This record gives sequence, structure tokens and C-alpha cells, in this order.
Amino acid sequence: MTPPASSPARAALRLENATILLAALEAVGALLSGWLAASVALVAFGADSVVEMLSAVVVLGQLRVVARGAARDRRSEHRAHRLLAILFFLLALYVVSGASWALWGHRVARENALGLIVTVASAVAMPALAGLKRSNSRLLASHHLASLARLMAADAAETALCAVLALSTLLGVVLAWIHWWWADPLASLLVVYFALREGREAWRCD
Repeated sequence: MTPPASSPARAALRLENATILLAALEAVGALLSGWLAASVALVAFGADSVVEMLSAVVVLGQLRVVARGAARDRRSEHRAHRLLAILFFLLALYVVSGASWALWGHRVARENALGLIVTVASAVAMPALAGLKRSNSRLLASHHLASLARLMAADAAETALCAVLALSTLLGVVLAWIHWWWADPLASLLVVYFALREGREAWRCD
């Protein structure tokens, strides 16, 4: 018989597959536009998309175990939580380093339509996806899958973080167009607080 957890787990699988696809498209678009525009904020946004994609891969691996009805490995789930935390911390470190380098060197971002398209699309799509993940996390918890629910909640936070960074990146790029050169690197720093907070919470999950 199909285990009770299969329905929410399979819904979560679909969400994570969608996340991987969207994050991959975001990463390519943001990194390419960031390189062309010399924009720290766009490159940071692309890096966040890579972290989000890796986060979704981690969660996907855990959810596949549940969807198959196989026995769960608690140590593996614990390692997955820790890996998500490390990804958050690495993202914060990267953003701080990149923004500091840009501010110190007075790096001026150039106009780039691709960057605007990518950030606007993400600012629309990612909040909706994060909301679906949070709902799925509550559903997993109601099926007595507390550890996986926390893992999905952490991944939902990363998706929401992507939306926050998309908005701040969009603001920075627009302000850079009107010659506020410092707005681009400062916009990327808005994500640091959220990345550190979510990384700490993921690390402390038992």
C-alpha cells in the first residue's frame, strides 16, 4: 500500500523539480547579465540562484526516499540540514566580499536589459513558489514528517530569499542607471542578514 506520506512528498517533489529548473534559468541569466554589466548585485543574485538550485537538489534527494516509502536515514537528513546551512553561510560570505570589492574599487555597473528581465521575472515567480513550499511544509508536518517539514521550510526560506534579492538587485540596477554607482553593491548586501539568519536556523535543526 502507498504510504500516507506519499501524497505530500510527491507534491514536494514537483515543487523541487520546478525550483531546480527556475533556479538554473535564473543563474544563467543573472550571471551572464552580471558579467556583461559588471554588476555585483546581478552576480550575487546569480550566485544565490546556484545556492537555491543546490538546496532544491538536497531536499529532492530526501523527498525521493519518502516518496518511495523507503526507510528514512536520520543522519542523512541531519547532514542535509547542515549542508543547507553551509550554503547560506557561503552565500553571505560571497556577497560581502563582492560588495566590498566593488565599493573599494568604485566599480560602476552598466545598463543591462537582460538583468532587468531576469530580476523582474524572479520577483514575480519566487514569492509564489515560496508560499507553495511553506504550505507543503505544513502538510508534511501534519503527516508526522517533522524533519522533512523543517527541511522544506528551510528551502522555502531560500526561495523567499531569492525573491528579496531579486527586488534589491532590481533596485540597485535601476539606481545605477541614474549614476548612483554605489547602489548596486549596497543592494547586494541586503541579503546578508537573511542568509545568516536562515543558515543559523538550518544548522540548529536536530
